[in-house]
Amino acid sequence: MSWRKIPMKFPGTCIVCNEKIEVNEIGLWAKGLGVKHEKCAEIKELQCIVCGAPAGCPYCEFQDNCDIEKVSQMCICKKCSEQNNAFNSYQKSTSKKFPLLNLNS
Repeated sequence: MSWRKIPMKFPGTCIVCNEKIEVNEIGLWAKGLGVKHEKCAEIKELQCIVCGAPAGCPYCEFQDNCDIEKVSQMCICKKCSEQNNAFNSYQKSTSKKFPLLNLNS
């Protein structure tokens, strides 16, 4: 799935920074994912393994120690991590996406 640079015909909300993208402002759009600012596209961010949304890398408590290029792609966003069944959701999502890990035993 690729991001397309488009002039915004309607106002939108950036999926990375949650700020508004105004009409006629250039945004990056991907079907099924949403829109983001051009400047936010430069920020590398992992996806939450549970819900698929951005994991929140720019706001993560481990940001200073994290090298996104080298870490596991199995991060969880703050919203999902604060749910009552966070570990079970994480484990189910991980085993579904990576069945070779055999986490069901």
